[in-house]
Amino acid sequence: MFDPRRLSAAVDRFRGKTVLVVGDLIADEYVYGKPARISREAPVLILRFSSREVRLGGAANASHNVHALGARVIPVGVLGSDPAGDEVWALCRSLGISTEGVVRTGERGTPVKTRIMAGGYHSTRQQVIRVDREPLPVLDPATEGALIRRVATLGESADAILLSDYGYGLLTPGILEQVMAVVRKRGSLVTADSRYDLLRFRGVTAATPNEPEVESLVGEPLEDEPALEKAGRTLLERLDCRYLLVTRGSKGMAVFEREGPATFLPIHGSDEIADVTGAGDTVISTFTLALAAGSPPVEAAWLANVAGGVVVMKRGTAPIGRAELLHALASDGTPREP
Repeated sequence: MFDPRRLSAAVDRFRGKTVLVVGDLIADEYVYGKPARISREAPVLILRFSSREVRLGGAANASHNVHALGARVIPVGVLGSDPAGDEVWALCRSLGISTEGVVRTGERGTPVKTRIMAGGYHSTRQQVIRVDREPLPVLDPATEGALIRRVATLGESADAILLSDYGYGLLTPGILEQVMAVVRKRGSLVTADSRYDLLRFRGVTAATPNEPEVESLVGEPLEDEPALEKAGRTLLERLDCRYLLVTRGSKGMAVFEREGPATFLPIHGSDEIADVTGAGDTVISTFTLALAAGSPPVEAAWLANVAGGVVVMKRGTAPIGRAELLHALASDGTPREP
């Protein structure tokens, strides 16, 4: 079994670590309404507005997770000079998350994902539709230059760099080149989570795709564990990375080591999940922190597995706190150590 004391000690080592999170900062907006009636204009439900809130999404959510787990985090990204950018900026400041790596610009809008949530005051609220406001996936030269300078300067103090790519064009070749230059100079680790183009991140220490993403990248169906292991090995070679952590939904996780075995981990907690929103951010944040704090890859993967299992039981975009992770580790059984 994983020693619970060893796992708790691993979480304690998160403190004192610094993670640079480079990627797409997103405003996750939730609009809540109570079902009222069917519209006379069209066969659609009318919701009576009850409340609205904005949460940190994308790279901002990954940053929130790192911060909540007790480490120092420095997000590097862009926020528009718009109301959504103001809200994300204010949320970071209120939580004590540094904004020294954030560039504000009028040349690019802040990405916003608006989720319309329907439900009564005492019932579960269900998402009925999502509306995305997306910037053009191009950075103007001045903004890119400012981000490159921030990576160069702020990366000097980072134990790890986490790349959070939601496809909005922030992680340009120039910014990636600067990230890898910092990593080579410091000997720090770099991890990547990319929704659409993971193969751009060749040379990272670790990547955290989900199983459908792996299937798409190798172009073959993954019908069983041997097929997934073959695909994982192929992807390790194509990415030239040391570790690959594949999230598998209700089937748990699989972690592949370049110079070691493949390990399949069962799902943590219940498979009756509440909401998967942001779970990938939690997984890569915990995995990155654990590796930076000296945990071996399978132990780091298990910590990420437990953290992800806690977060999917929450409604909406939400991080996991250090105390929550320690409680989950203390109160739950752990698998046999490979």
